[in-house]
Amino acid sequence: MKGFFKDFKDFIAKGNVMDLAVGVIIGGAFGKIVTSLVEDIIMPLISLITGGVDFSSLKWVIKPDELDAAGEVIKQGATLNYGMFITHIIDFLIIALCIFLMLRAIMKVKNKISKPAEEEPEEEKESAEDILAEIRDLMKKDD
Repeated sequence: MKGFFKDFKDFIAKGNVMDLAVGVIIGGAFGKIVTSLVEDIIMPLISLITGGVDFSSLKWVIKPDELDAAGEVIKQGATLNYGMFITHIIDFLIIALCIFLMLRAIMKVKNKISKPAEEEPEEEKESAEDILAEIRDLMKKDD
């Protein structure tokens, strides 16, 4: 039991919990933004292109509503709301694309930071023997 509490303490102390909490909060806010983008901007444009089809209202009626003589619903029917499913797929694809682009940009920055500056090619250094040979040759010319 002591090991459990020690592991839990280590888990909290490492900051994983805070990182996770921040990620969940940011993810929730980001999800709302993308949902609004899909529902309020992209889907109306798709509806305009497809001749006024509203995807969110597309459904397949399995069992119709039961109505009374006044036309009020007595018993709710059953429907498959495939239009909402299409909307949620578009939501997911946009969120996945945004996360991919963010991670890709982060990795490029990390690679630039961690990559050591490329060294300039150094001039070939002469060995001591080569230098001594040059000195010898120069001394021979002077003689």
